[in-house]
Amino acid sequence: MKTIKTAYPHITRTKGVCGGEAVIENTRIAVWHIVGYYYKLGMSVEEMLAEWHYLMPSQIFSALAYYHDNREEIDRVREKNSFDYRNEMNAAA
Repeated sequence: MKTIKTAYPHITRTKGVCGGEAVIENTRIAVWHIVGYYYKLGMSVEEMLAEWHYLMPSQIFSALAYYHDNREEIDRVREKNSFDYRNEMNAAA
């Protein structure tokens, strides 16, 4: 699989990994995941690092910078991965 680097340090995309969405390099931690389950709930970077002790602060800050510069993309992916959206899609099928 080919990994594509983004303009953001530590943020890459790899087809077949997390749907090809932006992730922290060499992990399966998607930017939308950090934003939706941690940042939007008010967690600090320090609290996120306590959850993922193997990450560096620069990786989290890079993910947050990516989000702030690409809000529409990340919010769209967050919506696609939400419980409500998945329920709607299952009900429509």
